[in-house]
Amino acid sequence: GNNEFVIDWLDDGLELRTTKHHTGRIRATNFNLNRIFQAGITWSTISSSSLSMRYQPAGMIFESKGSVCFCDTEEDRLFLLGLTNTKVVNALLLILSPTLDYHEGPMSRVPIVEENKKDVVEITKKCIFLSKTDWNNYETSWDFTDNPLIRQKQPTLKAAFGQWQTQNRAAIDEMKRLEEENNRLFIEAYGLQDELSPDVPEEQITLVRADREKDCRDFISYAVGCLFGRYSLDKTGLILASQGETLDDYLKHIPEPTLTPCENNVLPIIDGDWFADDVSERFREFLRVSFGEAHYAENLHFIEESLGKKIGQYFVKDFYSDHIKRYKKRPIYWLFSSPKGSFNALIYLHRYRADTVSVVLNEYLREFRTKLSAQKSHLEAISISSNASQSEKTKALKEIEKMNKMIAELEEYEREVLYPLATEQKVIDLDDGVKVNYGKFGTALKKIAGLDAQDD
Repeated sequence: GNNEFVIDWLDDGLELRTTKHHTGRIRATNFNLNRIFQAGITWSTISSSSLSMRYQPAGMIFESKGSVCFCDTEEDRLFLLGLTNTKVVNALLLILSPTLDYHEGPMSRVPIVEENKKDVVEITKKCIFLSKTDWNNYETSWDFTDNPLIRQKQPTLKAAFGQWQTQNRAAIDEMKRLEEENNRLFIEAYGLQDELSPDVPEEQITLVRADREKDCRDFISYAVGCLFGRYSLDKTGLILASQGETLDDYLKHIPEPTLTPCENNVLPIIDGDWFADDVSERFREFLRVSFGEAHYAENLHFIEESLGKKIGQYFVKDFYSDHIKRYKKRPIYWLFSSPKGSFNALIYLHRYRADTVSVVLNEYLREFRTKLSAQKSHLEAISISSNASQSEKTKALKEIEKMNKMIAELEEYEREVLYPLATEQKVIDLDDGVKVNYGKFGTALKKIAGLDAQDD
């Protein structure tokens, strides 16, 4: 777990080895170039609590605050990983490094008693499997395949969540049992039965707990991924994830999809029933397809009850902020948004093309403004109609005032921001990253607080 960053290692990392960036540079020596990209076990050298070691597969690099211990064999690596995640080693480190600075010095002085090696290795393998499975349940994992609630193959979301909760509970119990057995083996090997207990408090088991609201938000995020073609109900793993891919590329992977993604890479998010392909409507379609029509109302109620609001309200008010948090200010779905948020349209970064802004402008912003103008004319007719009651006229006048402000907002957004941007036919390169590319669109996109921070 915790694998989130990709290093530019072109020409054996030439730029990172020779150019000093604000984050530092790689100081290459014969030793670490021999060891780089090898499998090992890694840990944070500064901690406010106990030591925690993780298995690091081949293909990774290391640095001073995320050190790696290398072993000659996989068996030694797994044994050492089992040892270093015990109460025994944490007790020893309180003596060797009472400041909780677990750098290479005190770590190298930990005495190793090599007993019960076969049992320890088997326990360690099982713990790695449980941890890896847990990490891969969430879409920010590089090995994410599908959403856990979809995977349950249940007729209702309530049943799916209940089954997922049971699986989650079983994994936590099993991890607790394995860690306690691992502790017991090493406590006996070191003769510390009178000093240490093998018990592990449940709060120290770091597997994620099932959470109804959070898991429903994750389910919605996965649904949006399916609506853009990033994921599919018909095939696990990533489908569209390369720059500029289209619906045709999707259909090459899945010729007869259960759910067809949006063709133009745009999902409007607007308060009210203005577009048939609004993200709320398309999500409802996803829910019908993924869990069936028979239990659709029950499943929608389960989600809205979990969220504490209607699905349309969630998309308008919360979805994008959730997405930004999930991807740590590096969103893969971008929100075109007018200054006061009257108009919003979501696109998938990997499917962006030079004409995407024009699609947002012509097929959605202008169309929305036209619909607002038509609705305004209808309300104006009510406001002067002899057949309308005074309360109906008053309500119509209030709506007209609101729509005038919205139309003015959209006209300014088009004139000052979206139309000039659409004429540029802006080209991006995914390799430049979200931070660089997002900034190219200025105020056309929803502002992300802290995105421009120098140290980010």
